[in-house]
Amino acid sequence: MAQVFAEISMSLDGYIAGPDDGVDNPLGDHGERLHEWVYGLASWRAPHGLTGGEQNRDAEVVHESVERTGSVVMGRRMFDSGEGPWGDEPPFHAPVFVVTHRPAEDLVKQGGTTFHFVTEGVEEALRRAKEVAGGKDVSVPGGAQVIDQLLGAGLLDALQIHLVPVLLGGGVRLFDTLPAGLRELKATRVIASPDVTHLRLHTA
Repeated sequence: MAQVFAEISMSLDGYIAGPDDGVDNPLGDHGERLHEWVYGLASWRAPHGLTGGEQNRDAEVVHESVERTGSVVMGRRMFDSGEGPWGDEPPFHAPVFVVTHRPAEDLVKQGGTTFHFVTEGVEEALRRAKEVAGGKDVSVPGGAQVIDQLLGAGLLDALQIHLVPVLLGGGVRLFDTLPAGLRELKATRVIASPDVTHLRLHTA
């Protein structure tokens, strides 16, 4: 059965984007700093149509995620901010289900990515994503509200946080929209490098 896993880069003070994020400033002020660790890795560059890159433990972590992904669920805000930078051949190379209140026709891109816009909620998006995952897992790269919704509803199997040693001091926080209540997660792997610490957490 397909697992549902979220992964996201986060600052030490809990932010996944800086202040004043939007379509023209997708990651907010200084938010790019959260992703600098990944840009030079071969396993990140290849899905983006780039050659070369570093082969190290961070690259292996990214490669694992790429290989296990059969489909993707994301929020509309992430799509709106990323559509321009992703270009004609987005890096997903898989069906992507966008949770939104705005109906839209499917958007077919090069390289195997088709964006499907789901207005019936995150659970319906997840159901459809599982149907087409082809025996692989469903990746949830963001945004924060979608991850929070899945975690709050008990629909997220695992969460991988790439913890970057910076303090943004403001912006968009992960877990801010979770319903109140204690939730226990189990740390199943911790991998540290000078630029980032990878925390793998399971919900059961």
